[in-house]
Amino acid sequence: MMITIFRSRLRPENEEAYQKMAARMHELAVKMPGFIAIKTFQAPDGERVSIVEFESEETHNAWRRHPEHMEAQRLGRELFYSEFKLQVCKLEREYGMPAQTANANQRTANEG
Repeated sequence: MMITIFRSRLRPENEEAYQKMAARMHELAVKMPGFIAIKTFQAPDGERVSIVEFESEETHNAWRRHPEHMEAQRLGRELFYSEFKLQVCKLEREYGMPAQTANANQRTANEG
């Protein structure tokens, strides 16, 4: 799995155009082969962080080279971002604990 961490700050004067472009990029990305997920968060100081997951380096690179995405990247550098940092990572290990359902939590509480 490939994970991209994209940290950025928007230029407020172009935020409306950015929102339109971001919606289009999301629409395209979710249709790309190998796309897994994207999540975006914004800190109180205005920094935005997007985490994008693709199943392989090949599918990640296909997205990176998509013509509309390349144009969005160009516009990002020229118009949308006052600053950004991009980190591309190969997943080495993954583990976790699945979320419990409300019913399972209630059952446990009632049995105890």
